[in-house]
Amino acid sequence: MQAAVEAEATQTAHAPFDVERIRAEFPILTQQVHGKPLVYLDNAATAQKPQVVIDALERYYTEQNANIHRGVHYLSQLATREYEDARVKIQRFLNAAEAHEIIFTRGTTESINLVALSFGRKFVQAGDEIIISTLEHHSNIVPWQMLCEQTGATLRVIPINDAGELLLDEYERMLNPKVKLVAVAHLSNALGTLNPVQRIIELAHAQDIPVLLDGAQAAPHIKVDVRELDCDFYALSGHKLCGPTGIGVLYGKSRWLEAMPPVFGGGDMIASVTFEKTTYNTLPHKLEAGTPHIEGGIGLGVAVDYLTGIGLDRIAAYEHELLEYATELIGSIPGVTLVGTAREKASVLSFTIDNIHPHDIGTILDQEGIAIRAGHHCAQPVMKRFGVPATARASFAFYNTKAEIDALAVGIQKAIEVFS
Repeated sequence: MQAAVEAEATQTAHAPFDVERIRAEFPILTQQVHGKPLVYLDNAATAQKPQVVIDALERYYTEQNANIHRGVHYLSQLATREYEDARVKIQRFLNAAEAHEIIFTRGTTESINLVALSFGRKFVQAGDEIIISTLEHHSNIVPWQMLCEQTGATLRVIPINDAGELLLDEYERMLNPKVKLVAVAHLSNALGTLNPVQRIIELAHAQDIPVLLDGAQAAPHIKVDVRELDCDFYALSGHKLCGPTGIGVLYGKSRWLEAMPPVFGGGDMIASVTFEKTTYNTLPHKLEAGTPHIEGGIGLGVAVDYLTGIGLDRIAAYEHELLEYATELIGSIPGVTLVGTAREKASVLSFTIDNIHPHDIGTILDQEGIAIRAGHHCAQPVMKRFGVPATARASFAFYNTKAEIDALAVGIQKAIEVFS
């Protein structure tokens, strides 16, 4: 199966990017909203699902449904094989060294919390420091605040410039022997800034400091190679990768995962249990207590195969064209201000309109069948840095088109007319 996926990826790498063929593989994109064709530009919140993923979930429930790992009967063996095959697919998708370095979670939020609770319990104490950045999603702020409150450690924050770019000189000055972890977004969900994570990791590793990357936004849009990056942890969410909701991944280097204690106790994470003592299972099961989201894992495996078949490099190139087109078109509308103008960006265009609240922008666009996100995007410190309560955010995927961006521009003009 994997050889077929790789062969398809090689074949399509040289073919023209056929967005209409791709759109036909997403049933939801054919519908109308308020009598208008759906223009779905809320991909940073969640991506739509291709038919192959939908089919995989239906097939699991109609042909494979059973609990995994412990059953000796046919259905259990079949479901276990499909689930563990999905782990291997994700290992290859991220180029992890071993399949046991892939821990299934409910999503990026749980993955980061797992590191905070387990790594933090083992390695962080009073007087230590953890570094994050101004650009972070709340999911990469709150767990570290909680850990600092519990341990007496200190949270330090890398500042950004007016374009929404990290100030690396400031970051480098923060690094010292007290720092036990650096945790930063690979790609900002609020601004689309693509952070210089390779340099961030190199500087941290020069002082033997491990690095966690929040890859929720990056993994769907650019090719991620965790060994080339040399990150210690990488967190992602399946639903942003065209997979099911409620499933995610924590990648961790074996040496860290082996050292981390379990956070949740129960089934599957044990080797043996007596009333006197419990011994724990090997990786990855040590960190995966209880019945998992079996169909979610299988569906995510199908989703990463689907994306691999298209090619992440081709997806990145096409989406870059969309972002450039949207930046020029939307940015040229009088009264529109783009928020976040980093030189390296992907997928996200945040903006405000003079004298119109982003929620009103979103409401008017919805009446035109256009789905965007309006609010603080679970990144309130970013909004505070730019002096705005919220932004309107259009976020793009490989199934979007320039015609849809044209429709967005028309919708924005309509919103301006309504409130003028």
